[in-house]
Amino acid sequence: METIPDFAVFVAVIEQGSFSKAADRLGITKSAVSRRVTQLEARLGIQLVKRSTRKLALTEAGSRYFSHAAEAVHQVQSAEREAALFGNEAIGEIRVLAPMSFGGRHLVPRLPGFLAAHPKLSVDVTLDDRMMNRIDGNFDLALRAGDLPDSAQIVRRIAPLRSVICASPDYVRQHGAPGKPADLATRNCVIFSYSDNRDVWEFRSSLGPERIPVSGNLKVNNSDALCSALVAGGGIGRVPTFVANAFLASGELTRLLPEFEMPAKSLHLQFPSRQLIPRATRYLIDYLVESFDPELPYWDRDIGLDPRPVS
Repeated sequence: METIPDFAVFVAVIEQGSFSKAADRLGITKSAVSRRVTQLEARLGIQLVKRSTRKLALTEAGSRYFSHAAEAVHQVQSAEREAALFGNEAIGEIRVLAPMSFGGRHLVPRLPGFLAAHPKLSVDVTLDDRMMNRIDGNFDLALRAGDLPDSAQIVRRIAPLRSVICASPDYVRQHGAPGKPADLATRNCVIFSYSDNRDVWEFRSSLGPERIPVSGNLKVNNSDALCSALVAGGGIGRVPTFVANAFLASGELTRLLPEFEMPAKSLHLQFPSRQLIPRATRYLIDYLVESFDPELPYWDRDIGLDPRPVS
């Protein structure tokens, strides 16, 4: 098979440890393998391999040549695997970045169903709440919350992200429920430390918008941890509904100030370029778009929120 370069045949011989094993790996005859290595040595004008009946040994020149030739072979194999991701069949690994709480509660539980439908795919999920302007080379797709910075990368909105004010029933019994947003200024509030407006909570009602400065003795960078603090009676918190729904349904948390709406954000899919999306990533994008309602996702429906447009 002349399409296999001589240097690749030589690499196979050294990696397999014999001409016959290399021949089996490459699907050609042992005599063809021997001829190709001899042909390579003749072209280079050096001996690469010392042949004996028991084993092969590299010459010094052969050892130097092998290190470079092996790297070239492996680079070509890697390039072919990458190119295959854009072919007609969905194969390969999709690397996904997602917020911690949303990823753990609503993304990861849906991936087994997706992977069952695409058995040649795998997904590598990284959960991280830190905001990054762009997807770097480590990720094919990201789920991003909130307003995204100007970027040449592509975004697609898939769901609204709403928040509600919550506290534990014990906290409410001990301290009373706030009657209006302004009451929060004198309460101990548990703060989500990664929020861009963590110290000022905005509300909307028929009376217009209100911005309330809040403070407290506990800040956390994860919404599930924030809910744990609230359940333990740590104070009052602003919680995304995709986390709060489970705690409200169990009765561990109570919703406060339900007549006051908080501004919503959006959950986006972000990916590097519309023209260069591998087929596998496209399949996952379509699957996620179908999984979440762009106006009233199931976690809002569960707690009786009405759909509201998100800008």
